[in-house]
Amino acid sequence: MKTYHIALLPGDGIGQEVVPAAVRVLKAAQKDFTLSFEAFDWGCEYYLRSGRMMPPDGLEKLRPFDAILLGAIGHPTVPDHVSLRELLLRIRFEFDLYVNLRPVEILPGLESPLRWKKSEDICMLFIRENTEGEYCGLGGRFKRGTTDEVAIQESIFTRKGTERVIRYAFEQARKRPRRRLASVTKSNAMQYAMVMWDEVFSEVGRDYPDVETAKYHVDAAAARMITTPESLDVVVASNLFADILTDLGGALQGSLGLAASANLNPAERRGPPIFEPVHGSAPDIEGRGIANPIAAIWAASLMMEHLGEREAGAAIFKALQAVTAEGRVRTPDLGGKSNTDEFTSAVIQKLES
Repeated sequence: MKTYHIALLPGDGIGQEVVPAAVRVLKAAQKDFTLSFEAFDWGCEYYLRSGRMMPPDGLEKLRPFDAILLGAIGHPTVPDHVSLRELLLRIRFEFDLYVNLRPVEILPGLESPLRWKKSEDICMLFIRENTEGEYCGLGGRFKRGTTDEVAIQESIFTRKGTERVIRYAFEQARKRPRRRLASVTKSNAMQYAMVMWDEVFSEVGRDYPDVETAKYHVDAAAARMITTPESLDVVVASNLFADILTDLGGALQGSLGLAASANLNPAERRGPPIFEPVHGSAPDIEGRGIANPIAAIWAASLMMEHLGEREAGAAIFKALQAVTAEGRVRTPDLGGKSNTDEFTSAVIQKLES
């Protein structure tokens, strides 16, 4: 029987509540395989104790695992640029997890803030370039704290990095019924990096004549997500632009508590992929037991699909959909009164039945 070794990084705030919820569901989904879990207490509390977000050999500890299930990184006690860069971005960059996969769908029984749109009108898959762009961390500050201070933040785009994420997006679009792919840039204002992105998109597109393509500037794409979301299927964009647009996507879903993601390297294995909810640590509700575990459970479904256990991944997602469709068990962010444990138990009940 196949065994998968999963590293757990609950992290901060409600991450420590939703990761155990997802693990409960994963254990219930075991059928022709087994899962072994090892938890790591890295995050902001670890930083306050040690001055580091993770130990010096943290990456080597993670490297042998098949996947990482992450909860949330960040807390008001530690500056965001420290917590994000020294743990999550460090893992992404070192393991070259160049694809960030974000589904934007309306689960059965839930409503989008776009009341005039049906659930079938909002069904997008965002492919975010995950290791280049504005998040490379190149730059600096000169004459810090003076009236003459200068801050420089460089964005880096390589042809290799751009082409590989765009090609992956075309492959995903080819698998979906509508076979449509939109590329989002700001090439009218960013005449070097974004123009190169547009050129590469056109070049790669010649290999996929069966995929319908479109190009949008990021501001127009944001407007389109509100006015005509049904026109978007698969969307590929750079690190910063897709980061912003996918949070808009989470809002369209009805709550950031519904937003799941996968960080992947589809071409090679330099380290395990990361699966995570993207709702943040939500310090205002941490410890109250009311965090919405949907995004973490959805991320667990994506993880099983990626590991090749498609039946288990589909079963988890189907159970999740069955619970939201009934509408009996809902957490406060969705207008209900159920707690994290009650929602998780409802999903497990559907999964087992």
